[in-house]
Amino acid sequence: MKNQYDAKYAEKNYYWGRKPSPICFKILEMMPPVKSLKILVIGCGEGRNAIFLARNGYNVTAFDLSSVGVEKTKRMAEEAGVVIDIFRADVNEFRLTKEYDILFSIGTLHYIPEELRNGVFENYKKYTSENGLNVFSVLIQKPFIKKAPDSEKTDNKWISGELFGYYHDWKIEYCMEEVFDCISSGIPHKHASNRMIAKKISGML
Repeated sequence: MKNQYDAKYAEKNYYWGRKPSPICFKILEMMPPVKSLKILVIGCGEGRNAIFLARNGYNVTAFDLSSVGVEKTKRMAEEAGVVIDIFRADVNEFRLTKEYDILFSIGTLHYIPEELRNGVFENYKKYTSENGLNVFSVLIQKPFIKKAPDSEKTDNKWISGELFGYYHDWKIEYCMEEVFDCISSGIPHKHASNRMIAKKISGML
């Protein structure tokens, strides 16, 4: 998978574009950086969301499996005049050891195989600060949507609503399921996803 994304990100243009995901604006609405807030971007790709959040005042740490993506993120940060802590790591191997106020991931969680998911999300929940947010989007499979032309063999099956179940003991501030158009491969296609913003509140259960 690393080699696949290294090749995709090696082009001068940005494979995912430079425009941030719309869910970034919900973070600004729900938890604005009126004080120093630490956010971890899990699977930052070429940096579009990490840089947007840093430009808007968050203290951003980010990682990605692709070393080319990491270098591209660094360049975008320099161009934007922001400082982020960026490093290379595999989402299936990296575990948190310190707290963050916000965990953020778009288009990466579907690489986590089923047998690792409980452990991964327990780790994420443990190292989210009180009243902090987990802001996640995961691609899900639908029988009426064809496999994307740029899909990888490392994709893992996620079902509708599965993501929300890992956060049954948190306050779900926002959740939705959508089918959206994508042209990441240069060939128009569709994806289905679950999007969620969950808040950590002690004593809910």
